[in-house]
Amino acid sequence: MVLLDLTRDAILAPLGLLPYSSSFVFELIDMVIMSIVLGFIFSDFIGRPSADPLDAYKRNRWRNLKVAALIAGPAVVLHELAHKLFAMAFGAQATLYAPYGWYIIAVALKLIGFPFIILVGAFVAHTPLPPLESAIVAISGPAVNFLLWGLAILAVKAKKIPPKYLPYAVPFARLNLILGIFNMIPLPGLDGWGALTGLYQALF
Repeated sequence: MVLLDLTRDAILAPLGLLPYSSSFVFELIDMVIMSIVLGFIFSDFIGRPSADPLDAYKRNRWRNLKVAALIAGPAVVLHELAHKLFAMAFGAQATLYAPYGWYIIAVALKLIGFPFIILVGAFVAHTPLPPLESAIVAISGPAVNFLLWGLAILAVKAKKIPPKYLPYAVPFARLNLILGIFNMIPLPGLDGWGALTGLYQALF
């Protein structure tokens, strides 16, 4: 399906800008778009808390989108940056992409009230690496999510976070835990599969 393969390369190529697609500027643009889309997708589940039940009923979507983007965006961006940085540390060329085609589908399903959330983040394309290094690159993303979850939980338990920020810290911790677990499922296309196949090739 062509739509599912839509990335900035397909958009920049007709404009003659494909050689610049791997620049950090375009990666940064993808990160911003990624955070906005994720904020929209999770806006009904991660919203700014309110003591006013009427406020929750009215669903201030713009406000909730901003809050959800600030919570979900860093979780996914840092996950993908871990993939990129580890790949580069092993000598590979790595570029972060936002899957625009998947975003279009996810937003459309959200608009029609589809009952399930499609977890759509981003991906990092990198030049080939040996199996063990590839496995480490695959594991690095979920590892960052687990680390962020752990740090957030420790900070909450140690009462290092002001009470007014707790309603944001807790969803941030939970989302990172969900992303870490989900991405480690050993299915094709997920980090768990990349880690499993890399380790298998390295050992056998």
